[in-house]
Amino acid sequence: MMTAVVLIHGTGVREPAFSALAGRMAAGLTGLRDGLRVVPFYWGGTFGATLAAGGASLPPESGTSRGPGGEPGFPGPGDDLALWGVLYADPYAELDLAAAAAGPAVERPPGSVPPEERLRARLAALAARGDAPAAVLGPGLARAAGDLAAHPALGPAAAALPPDELAELAARSLAARIVADALDADSPLVPVGADRDTVTARLAESLGAPPRGTERGVRSLLLRTAGHAASRAVLRRRRALTEAAHPAAGDVLRYLSRGAPVRAALRDLVAGLEAPVVLVGHSLGGIIALDTLIGAPLPAVRLLVTAGSQGPFLYESGSLPSLEHPEPLPGHLPDWLNLYDPRDLLGYRAAALFPGRATDLAVDSGQPFPAAHSAYWTNPEVYRHIVDRLP
Repeated sequence: MMTAVVLIHGTGVREPAFSALAGRMAAGLTGLRDGLRVVPFYWGGTFGATLAAGGASLPPESGTSRGPGGEPGFPGPGDDLALWGVLYADPYAELDLAAAAAGPAVERPPGSVPPEERLRARLAALAARGDAPAAVLGPGLARAAGDLAAHPALGPAAAALPPDELAELAARSLAARIVADALDADSPLVPVGADRDTVTARLAESLGAPPRGTERGVRSLLLRTAGHAASRAVLRRRRALTEAAHPAAGDVLRYLSRGAPVRAALRDLVAGLEAPVVLVGHSLGGIIALDTLIGAPLPAVRLLVTAGSQGPFLYESGSLPSLEHPEPLPGHLPDWLNLYDPRDLLGYRAAALFPGRATDLAVDSGQPFPAAHSAYWTNPEVYRHIVDRLP
């Protein structure tokens, strides 16, 4: 008996990102259990949203804007997730802040080497090695190292910081740039925080920092100003952010208004598979799977797995197409495992709404939101929980 696992992607995912996601999910599952048949269900290409008029509804590029002042809830010192959230928005934020703290330039003795030159040489050597030293974070290390070596703030920052702190700052900038590029590309695969931190420490050592477990220096100042920096970054990139977000937002709206065809396609796919079948859905994919199973029995399906899904919230808010609160789940619905990251603001709990019918499990990717929403499938804990419950 071979279990068929149907993988259902979430919002905004298109090719070639879907193939990368499906490959990573398949590797994560089959690496823990033999005899699985992994079946990708790519609905985004046929049933996903598109901007039919080429983006005519998008606002124009915003001009110079000043961010709103007095925002509450600035992140406090020591909040690593807040730090990374700021660096994803601007990987050079720490570098610029350190450069701003530097004193006036002084004339160096003839023949002396500027303090940043050693770091530039190490960055050039790192760039020459390609992307392999940070492959777990994704592509782009070589490009990021070259760009950082040429950054005009590197010299003033080197004058303001000890070499080991400058090396740590540079390593964080490189790691943040790689992850930020993945987020800008709407990649469904974002590394978990533990992998990011391991790579960052390794990069810091290659750039001249001694091994150590804590970070200091400009970080606390950066975090005190993080709210304003993030606001300015969002305002500067308004159109770019809208263009990046439209497939995700459009997919949700299109599904809620015209979801019957994608549910029918999933039913047809399952009908051609031998039992037992497991549906694994991420984000909107979990809603699609849940709605399809509620609508009519699919006896071959023995387990539903949702990750970072809004199905419980839609049900409680009266927006789930197939079931209106407080109606119970139909008896034919299979066991339901619902995975959520507490930092994923798009992941919701189901067990309190469906006692005895759904099991919630919290997982920790070590990432801030929104990166946490795309980090489920690089988290080994997620695959262990799924495989433990496979029929």
